[in-house]
Amino acid sequence: MKKTVKEFKISKEKNFNDWFNSVVKRSDLVDQDYGAKGFVVKKPMTMMIVETIRNMYEAEYKNTGHLPVHFPTVVPEKNFEKEKDHVEGFAPNVFWVTEAGAEGKKLEERLALKPTGETAIYPSYSKWVRSYRDLPIKYYQFGTVFRYETKATKPYMREREFLWFESHNVYETKKEMKAQIKEDLKITEKIVHQKLGVPFLYVKRPQWDKFPGADNTYVADVPLVNGHVVQIASTHELGQGFAKAFDIKFTDKNEKVKYAWQTCYGPGIARMVASLVCVHGDDKGLVLPFEVAATQIVIIPILFGKNNEKVLKKGIELKKKLKKFRTVFDNSDASPGEKYNEWELKGVPIRIEIGPREVENKELTLVRRDTKEKIKIKEKDLLIEINKLKKDILQNIKKTAEKLMESKIVTAENYKDIVKKLKEGKIVKAPFCSTDFEGEDCADKIKEDSSALVRGTALNVKDKLNKNSKCIVCGRPAKELVYIAKDY
Repeated sequence: MKKTVKEFKISKEKNFNDWFNSVVKRSDLVDQDYGAKGFVVKKPMTMMIVETIRNMYEAEYKNTGHLPVHFPTVVPEKNFEKEKDHVEGFAPNVFWVTEAGAEGKKLEERLALKPTGETAIYPSYSKWVRSYRDLPIKYYQFGTVFRYETKATKPYMREREFLWFESHNVYETKKEMKAQIKEDLKITEKIVHQKLGVPFLYVKRPQWDKFPGADNTYVADVPLVNGHVVQIASTHELGQGFAKAFDIKFTDKNEKVKYAWQTCYGPGIARMVASLVCVHGDDKGLVLPFEVAATQIVIIPILFGKNNEKVLKKGIELKKKLKKFRTVFDNSDASPGEKYNEWELKGVPIRIEIGPREVENKELTLVRRDTKEKIKIKEKDLLIEINKLKKDILQNIKKTAEKLMESKIVTAENYKDIVKKLKEGKIVKAPFCSTDFEGEDCADKIKEDSSALVRGTALNVKDKLNKNSKCIVCGRPAKELVYIAKDY
């Protein structure tokens, strides 16, 4: 017997944290009761979404000349310590393996569980790169990374083991390296915004808050309804720092030995799932784009005690007709209302209702998850209507998400205004002295007074700084417009 699914009734806007925790549990995305703090079981519905996003990325990587690799999860301590700034940045969050076997035999060298791929991959690159003919290298891998998060853990957003795509690229010239940074943004825009319908701020991070060991860091921050942001992807301009640390050199066409130029790109697949939940979801549960939904179409029979056999037969026929989509025929003994609640909670984009009248008239009732709109169609037009709706649904939820992002970003008039707007659940845009190290004291004051961070300057938004603008914190001449927000 199918369990009763009650209507989901938590307000996303008024009580975001409770809404999020409840929706990921009740929609059967995760099991948080694994028994180890910060480690979460990703259930089939999550992994089906992950698989779709992974396929999107692999298609883009292959189109841009990347090749797949797989490196071990553990990193020898000697590799991990080669890049000083990198080690200092990640050391507090590293899990170490120190012993093995039933008797707990001490290892000769500690092994780090990989917090990110650089120290695992670059020793091999130093062996593989000898000549300019070996370049460029554009490799990617999919897997998990481990970080000992000390903040409050949260499914998808802040876990101690999380799903991770990463590409690591090596070039002969600085110009090629810079071009890769732009390519990473294009890939993020194409997948996250255009295919998942999730808008983001693409920001250049301040120098004091960049990836350890990088020259510059660029991240995609997704604004949420409570004014927080979730960082879902990062691109790091590594310059030649890691090449010098790991001895990645090549002989150029003039027989001169040079250090290579490098980038790395990390799309956080789990955090992309979080952004789908948080940005598109509503007070009834998940709202998912058709392409990524684990179940794309659900067929629900409406039974009245007679002609049931014809209705059930039609449901089976429809499922076969829709076999190219991820379709479920819900023939459980739950009531229609209970079924509606369940599949709305799980974010199924299209619901098909069939009863005796629909069978008799050769019609179907389609219900959109995003707008709740009911559409009567002729059965013969089903495939045409499905293909139309899947595009319309994506465009609608994308447009709604863009409006949300616009509504969350406000400009501060003075320093008190920053703190006030942040408390109101806004993301604040303000003139700032500098995102080089000279502005770090101003950022620290903002963090101390509001717990928010200077996220950086946006590259995918048309911002214009007035010539006579003063830093909103210290009053010195402003060089940039920065975005300030709390994060997960």
